[in-house]
Amino acid sequence: MSILVTDKGFTADDWTQGYESASALDLASDTDPAALEIAPQVEMVRIDFPSFSDGRGFTLARLLRLRGYRGRLRAKGHVIADQYAMARRAGFDEVEISDELAARQPEEDWLFRANWQQHDYQSRLRG
Repeated sequence: MSILVTDKGFTADDWTQGYESASALDLASDTDPAALEIAPQVEMVRIDFPSFSDGRGFTLARLLRLRGYRGRLRAKGHVIADQYAMARRAGFDEVEISDELAARQPEEDWLFRANWQQHDYQSRLRG
């Protein structure tokens, strides 16, 4: 089982179209950014994070958004609460974590970082 983390906290997965359908796409963290193309019918992209120290998924998310992808973008795997603000700034809409990770890092840890639009160093510099 897994738990979704959004700016409002923990929630159940509401994706009903299935992850094997043409409207969903799973990407590995080692996907070549140069070959990154998303078909128009894809409504959901999940990018795998095999380890919290593997930041390639953040790069993939940012590139997808810069290339115009407007669908649902989900980080899946071992993203920790400390990385939530970075995930949101990179373009992710939500983070999918395991029940075990949710038990170690409860909802309060994630909600503490849900104000990701505030305290943005680069935005303050641009003033």
